[in-house]
Amino acid sequence: MKSSTPLSYPALNLPPAALHFGENGGQRTVFDPLRRRYVRLTPEEWVRQHFTAYLTDYKGYPAGLLGNEVSLSLNGMSRRCDTVLYGLDRMPRMIIEYKAPSVPLTQKVFDQISRYNIVLRVEWLIVSNGLQHVICHLNLQKGTYEFIPQVPSYNEL
Repeated sequence: MKSSTPLSYPALNLPPAALHFGENGGQRTVFDPLRRRYVRLTPEEWVRQHFTAYLTDYKGYPAGLLGNEVSLSLNGMSRRCDTVLYGLDRMPRMIIEYKAPSVPLTQKVFDQISRYNIVLRVEWLIVSNGLQHVICHLNLQKGTYEFIPQVPSYNEL
């Protein structure tokens, strides 16, 4: 298991992350501390691992309150949220959706995360392709929302 950066993945608009790489059956893997196992390294996973490291290492998010690949049922179909932040009460508070760096953040991406929020009803939605991050705070009582320029620290939520 190596800690070197794979050359085929771009630098992201996120701080450096101490990732651990491996190989399984000829496929490159990366250790996911939230799932506690090695997973296949894809461009989207590259973004996920950097973003979750950013949340825990720089923004003070407790790793124990974050979940990767969280299953939910939407209109009778099984779906997976890329990352969910839970509150101390174990209720979901934030959904984060990742795309590969080559994928633009379009309305389709926002539609996807909005559908997930029909089920989870969180206050925070974040979409990132590692190069661009869009953060939306929802006021569920008033039915309003605002886009903010940066990811809030855990204490600011």
